[in-house]
Amino acid sequence: MGMTIAEKIVARAAGVSEAHANDIHTVELDYLMSNDGTTHLTIDMYKALRRPRIADVSKLVWIVDHNVPCDSPKTAASQKKMRSFAKEHGITFYEGAGVCHQIMMENHVAPGQLIFGADSHTCAYGALGAFGTGVGCTDYLYGMVTGHSWVLVPETLRFNLTGHLTNGATARDLILTIIGQIGANGANYRAMEFAGPGMASLTMSDRIAICNLCVEAGAKTALMEVDDVTMDYLAAHGGRKPAACFTSDPDAKFEKVYDIDLSAIVPVVAKPHFVDNISPVSECSGVRIHEAFLGSCNNGRLEDLRLGASIIRGRKVAPTVRFLVVPASREVYLAAMKEGILDTFMEAGAIVMNPNCSVCWGSCQGVIGEGEVLISTGTRNFKGRAGHRDSFVYLGSASTVTASAVKGEICRPEDL
Repeated sequence: MGMTIAEKIVARAAGVSEAHANDIHTVELDYLMSNDGTTHLTIDMYKALRRPRIADVSKLVWIVDHNVPCDSPKTAASQKKMRSFAKEHGITFYEGAGVCHQIMMENHVAPGQLIFGADSHTCAYGALGAFGTGVGCTDYLYGMVTGHSWVLVPETLRFNLTGHLTNGATARDLILTIIGQIGANGANYRAMEFAGPGMASLTMSDRIAICNLCVEAGAKTALMEVDDVTMDYLAAHGGRKPAACFTSDPDAKFEKVYDIDLSAIVPVVAKPHFVDNISPVSECSGVRIHEAFLGSCNNGRLEDLRLGASIIRGRKVAPTVRFLVVPASREVYLAAMKEGILDTFMEAGAIVMNPNCSVCWGSCQGVIGEGEVLISTGTRNFKGRAGHRDSFVYLGSASTVTASAVKGEICRPEDL
C-alpha cells in the first residue's frame, strides 16, 4: 500500500520501511523546540528526575519570544531560569530574535524531519515538508532525556489546490476559509496535506501562514510537498540540506480529499469568539475597532509587512485606533527597515514593536480592555485571548487589518 507524506516521515523517524495511519511507532526526533511559555516547567520536572540527562543537546532549541521584554518580576525569574539552564547545558538559545516558529524556519527546519515543539503552532514547519507537532511539557521532557518519543500515525486529509488567489485574497484568507469549511474540530489528530497545481503560485510566506493555522482545525500536523520554492528558501537561509523529500504515493490512502479553487477565495474574517466563525470581510464592514495588530508567527513576515505598507503609504492610522506592527523576527525587522517599510508605518502613526509574539499572545503588549475590539493577524480569537475576557477579537489578513486600522472599522483596502 502507498504512503502519505506524514506516513513516510514517521517511517523514516522510526527506522522502518512502512508506516500507516493508526500505527504506533517509536521515533527518533530531529529537533525539540521550546519557548518561554512553558520551558520553566520542563526545567523543574527535569531537576526532579532521579538521574537527569539530555540525550542530544544539539537537537534542543530554546527561544524566548512570548514576553519580550519581560513584563513582570515573575516573568523575569522564569526567563532567568531558562537562560541559565541553557547556558549551563550548551543548549542553542535565542532571545529577542523573534517568534519561535519563524526562527526555526529561518535557521533549523529541513524537509523530512520530525520535530516536537512545546507550542501548538509547530505545525508551521510543514511548509518546508517537515512533520512538526506541538506537545506538552511531559512529552517534551521525555524526548529531551531519551531523544525518542512515540507517535500514533495520523490519518491524512488532502487539499488539492488549483488556480491562483485573486480579488485581494491572501493565503491567510485561504486557510481561514478552509477552517470555516471543515470546522475547528474538522482535522482533529489528522495531518492536513496540501498539494496540486495551485501550490506553484504560493510563496514560502504563504505556505507558512497556511500550515501554521492548521492546528486551529485540530490538526496533528500540516504538510506540503518539497519543490523549487522550498529549495530556494533553504538556499537563502544557510543552504540547509533536506533529511528527505517526500511526496504521497499515487495509491496512498487519504481519509478525505478536498478540491479547492484558489480563485474562489475571498477576503474573510474570523469573528469572535471562534476561529471557524468565518464571514466575508464585506459582511463585517462598519464594525468599529479600537486596536489593530499586524504580526505573529502567522503573518509577521516581510511579504505581510510589504502588503500592509502598500496600503497605508500616504495615509494615517485612524485617531481612535492603536495600530501595532510587529515583525516576526530580527531578520524580517532588518529587511523591512532597509526597505523603508517601518518608516512608512511609523509616519502613518503605527507603533512598530520589537520582534516577539506581542498582541497574539495577549500578555505583554497591546492588551485590550473590556468591551474593546481588536482586528488581528494573530492565531486565535477565543474569549480573553488578547486581554479582557469581555473584549472581542476578529482575525483577518494583513491587508484587512491595515485597511481597518486606517478607516477605524473593519473594511477591505478598496473601501478606503
